[in-house]
Formats: sequence, structure tokens, C-alpha cells
Amino acid sequence: MTIDPKTLKLRKARALTLNGGGQEKIAAQRAKGRLTARERLEILLDKGSFRELDAFVTGRPGTVGANSLTDGVVTGWGTVDGRLVYVYSQDFSVLGGSLGEAHAGKIVKIQQMALKNGAPIIGINDSGGARIQEGIVALTGYSDIFLNNVLCSGVVPQLSAIMGPCAGGAVYSPALTDFIFMVKNTSYMFLTGPDVVKTVTHEDVTFEDLGGATVHNTKSGVAHFAADSEGDCLFLQRVLLSYLPSNNMEEPPFVKSKDDPLRMDESLDALVPDNANKPYDIKEAIRKITDDGQFFEIQEHFAQNVVVGFARLGGFSVGIVANQPQVLAGVLDINASEKAARFVRFCDSFNIPIITFEDVPGFLPGVGQEHGGIIRSGAKLLYAYCEATVPKICVITRKAYGGAYCVMSPRATRGDLTLAWPTAELAVMGPDGAVSVVNRREISAADNPAAKKVALANDYRDQVSNPYVAAARGYVDDIIEPRETRPRLINALEMLRNKRDSNPPRKHGNIPL
Repeated sequence: MTIDPKTLKLRKARALTLNGGGQEKIAAQRAKGRLTARERLEILLDKGSFRELDAFVTGRPGTVGANSLTDGVVTGWGTVDGRLVYVYSQDFSVLGGSLGEAHAGKIVKIQQMALKNGAPIIGINDSGGARIQEGIVALTGYSDIFLNNVLCSGVVPQLSAIMGPCAGGAVYSPALTDFIFMVKNTSYMFLTGPDVVKTVTHEDVTFEDLGGATVHNTKSGVAHFAADSEGDCLFLQRVLLSYLPSNNMEEPPFVKSKDDPLRMDESLDALVPDNANKPYDIKEAIRKITDDGQFFEIQEHFAQNVVVGFARLGGFSVGIVANQPQVLAGVLDINASEKAARFVRFCDSFNIPIITFEDVPGFLPGVGQEHGGIIRSGAKLLYAYCEATVPKICVITRKAYGGAYCVMSPRATRGDLTLAWPTAELAVMGPDGAVSVVNRREISAADNPAAKKVALANDYRDQVSNPYVAAARGYVDDIIEPRETRPRLINALEMLRNKRDSNPPRKHGNIPL
């Protein structure tokens, strides 16, 4: 059978687009431990679902990319678990994945399609940055992308995978998205590279130490996940999407579980130590309560004194925020407050109920924290919870002290349900601190001041800080046995599934950034 010349031409042109920047450059990419742009999409998307858009776009006439098919980025759509997603994957084998006018235009087109059609957008970043030869035109292309990142924010989920270098202005598109995934030892993010740092500050630093996955997942908090390989990184994105709705007008996916919604775990009754100063792992409680013991943690290695992530309860997708007594006794500091605040706002944007496990003795004291703006950071978390209109359920497992209690979703900040374990302590401050202030003279005048302080502290627990005092005033809706937590939370989610709440009409609030 003779092939029509025009069809033959199309097939040859298509083959050229699939070849990227040529086998030599593809080999160089693989030698660095990195996959090609198309291989990444094959792993990310359901098999055979990818449909490419703008495969025949080239750089603008007269530019360095005038003859480069795809102009360094592969764009289109496909499905993840059968659900539509829009994607772009920068191709380092074509002009180093650098961004010029045509390259930017392809990304903007996909962003606008995602916005109009209400589906997540995933960007795979692997680029040398702005195409220097195109000057201000390239920078304008970045600005166009940034604008669309902002317009998509809170409307469709935006995920960014850093699969190679991401430097200069290029970092701001990922930074504007909801979640950033990095790969250890092969992906980097920084505004100015090691050479510039050395010239300006005389500091010697490697790519990895300046902006590697470990740095951004432990120190800066810029990234949310650090994967061991590109395959793991792409798999994590699929898992995350399973908890999220496609857009802000939809409910999160409901996944029926075989885990009994009435299941109780008796070991929870002994989880919190009798000694209020001893730590325990709040993640152990979370896993004993959630469906099938699954908890998808976000920013696991950053600000570990607060834990955030996604799980399911009775099939419902939920966001979890929890103080972690194992780290800094669970106090809130600058990083923990901002980590939790951003997560709460994401959940509220996409109709995901928020479950808060509270065990917080207060805010971290110190000159560094005060000068660093802990007041402003704590206010961000308070603002996020107050603003949120999704179902909000709080479980007080132990300490709920002072201003930190106020920022962890109490009833007074439009919390829908507050449950307390018998070990809960709700007060302005802990018993020891309280009696040291209120009963200072009485303690100093006693024959045995230490024994007197202990006795007064015990009286304070009985009369002031125990959960029955709060329950008597309706600040705590019920006191439950820890083993009951799972069925009570699932029942509450079912009760709140038709909740409707709103904020006063306004353009937007002024969160204390």
C-alpha cells in the first residue's frame, strides 16, 4: 500500500519532534541520571492517555530556536487514574530547556486550558532558565506564566516537579504553585548560582548545598517532597492527586475503604503518657485512626514540630494538622506556623475538611523568634483557620495552652466540633507556670515550697485546666475515650458533609504576610 506523500511528511515531522534535541543530547541527559521529557510524562500519566499539543511549534523566526521543534517544552493533557490533567515537561535536550517566547506561549496555553476546563496542571521543570538571546521577550514570557499561576491559584491544583536545574526567575513559577517535588542529587532551585554567590559573598558552596532537594525540604521549606529517584517523584504526584478534587467547584474523591468505620483501637487509650512532660508520637495516633493506617505527609522534614498531610476517614479525603510532642514539645514557632497556615488555606481552597490534633504548650520563646516575627507568623495560622469555611474538627489530645490554643482551630474561630481526650488540659498556661504566678507569695511562705507548688499545681489541674471545665461552658463539645476517635471523626464528617459557611463580601482579606 502506497503511503500518501503528505501523510509520509507528517510522520517524518512527528518522528523529529519525538527525537528531542537528538540522540547525543538525550544520552547526555541520561548520563546525569535524568529521564527525557517524554519518558517522564509516560511514567506520570495513565498508559496511552497523553495527547500532545503544539508539537510543531518552533522558536520565533530570527531567534536561536527558529529551527527547534517543540521549542524545548512538551505540552498536552492526559489522565491520572482516569482523571484529566494538563501537563508540560521541559526538554533539556532542546536548547537546554531554556525559555523563549514560543516556549512560554505553549505553557500559558496549557495553563489557560486547565483554568477553563477545571483540571489540575502539572509542570515538570528542567531548564537552563531564560533564553539569553531573546532578552526582555523571554522575561516577559516568564511574567505571563507567573500571572497564570496566580490566576489558577485556588481554582485548580498546581503541582511542580523539579527534575533538573531551576534557577533565577524560573523558580517563581514553582514557588507560586501548591506543591513542589524535588529529586535528591539531581534537581536544584536557587535565585543565584554558586558562581554568583562566590563572587558576591566569597562563599564556596555546591549546587546541592545551595539549592538541592535536601536543603529545600529541611531548611528553607520551599519544597514539599524529596524523592530518591525521578520515578518515585512522579509516583508521589499521582498519589497526591488521589486526595484532591480536580477544581475548587468539586468535592475531593471519595474512596470506599474496607476498614471498618466503627473500628476502635484500644492502644490509643495508653498513647499519652501520665507525665505531661513526656513526649509521644502524634503520627502513631494518626495512623491508628485513618483508613488502613495511611497518612500522606507533606513537608515531612521541615518544621517537624507540626505535622500536616492527607488521609482518608470513612472514605472521605481530609487534611490533617497536628502538633508533634516529639519535636520541641510540639510548640509553634515561625516555620511551623507558616507551614500549617499554608496547608490549611490549601485545604480550604479545595473543599477538603480539616482535622486538627492539638497538643500545644505555647509558642517558642526567644529573641530570635520574636525578632523573626513569630507574632506575624502565628497570626497567619490564626487567619487561615478563621477564614476557612470547610468542615473543621479539632481533637485535643493533651495540652491546649494560651495563645497557641487560640490559633489551633478552637470553637471560637468557627470550629465545627471540638472533642477532647480525658488527658486534655485547657488553660492560659501550664499548671506549674500558673501557680508560680498566681500563688507566688503563698509558695515562698510555705515550710516546703516545692511540695506546696506541687499541691497547688494539682489543684489547678483539677479546678481549672481539666477538660470538664471547658465542656461545662460548651467550648469542648464532648470528652471521648481515645479509642473512640476514629468512629467519632467519621460520624462528624458525615454530619458536616453539607455544611455551608461564607465570609463577608470583599475583594480579598489582608493576611499578615
